[in-house]
Amino acid sequence: MNEAMRDARAATIAAAAGIGGPAVTLVGIALVQLSAPPMVGFLLFQLGILLGLTALVAGGIGLYATREGAGAGGRTKALIGVGLGVVMIAVVFVSAGPGANVPAINDITTNLADPPGFAPAPEGHRNVGRDMSYPEDFVAAVEAAYPDLAPIELAIPRDAAYRRYLDATKSLGWDITRDNPEHGTFEAEDTTKVWRFVDDISVRVRTTPTGGATIDIRSKSRDGKGDLGANANRIRAFAAAVRK
Repeated sequence: MNEAMRDARAATIAAAAGIGGPAVTLVGIALVQLSAPPMVGFLLFQLGILLGLTALVAGGIGLYATREGAGAGGRTKALIGVGLGVVMIAVVFVSAGPGANVPAINDITTNLADPPGFAPAPEGHRNVGRDMSYPEDFVAAVEAAYPDLAPIELAIPRDAAYRRYLDATKSLGWDITRDNPEHGTFEAEDTTKVWRFVDDISVRVRTTPTGGATIDIRSKSRDGKGDLGANANRIRAFAAAVRK
C-alpha cells in the first residue's frame, strides 16, 4: 500500500467515524424517546463518543499527511472527521463537565444519620427485589462533596409544610407515586429529559420541638454507579422551590 492510499484510508475513516458519532447518538436518543430502556440509548451515546475520538485521531493523521496541499479530497474528508469529532467531544464536556469532580455515587440525602426510606415496591415495579437501604460507604463521600445539603427547616406547622412540599414537587415536574399525609411522607419519580433515566425520591416531614417543620429528602438513581451530581442538584432545586 503506497502513502497516498494510506492517507486516503485515514481520511475516509475520519469522515465515516465523524458522521457516525452524531448519527449513532441521535439514534440512541430517538430509541429512548420511543420507550427503549435508557441504558440502550446511553450505550449508543458511548459508542458515538468512541467514534468521535476515532474521527479525531484519523482526521489528525489525514490533515498531517496533506499539510502541504496534496490530496485535496482526502484533506476535506479529514477536516469533516476532525470537525465532527470535536463536536462529539464538546458534547461530552458540556453534559458531563459540571459533574466531573463529584464522587461516583448515586444516592444522596439531606440526613445521613437517618435517611428517608422507600416503601416496598408494588409487584411488577423495577425496584422489586432491589436493596433500597442507604449505602453506608456513601456517607463520607456525601459529607465531603455536598456539605451544603441539610434538612430544610420551616417555621410553619407540619401539615402546612407538607402541602407546600407537595406543591414544590409538582412545580418541578416530578410524578408522585406515594402520598401519606398522616405519616408526613411521600415518594416521587423524576425522569431526565434526554436519556429518560428515572430517579426515585423519598421525602419525610416531621414536626420540630418548636412546632415548626423539618424535611429530609433522598434522591436515588436507578441506573449507573455515578450521577454526575444530578441527585444533589435535584435536592437543591427542591429546597429552592420550597422556600419561594
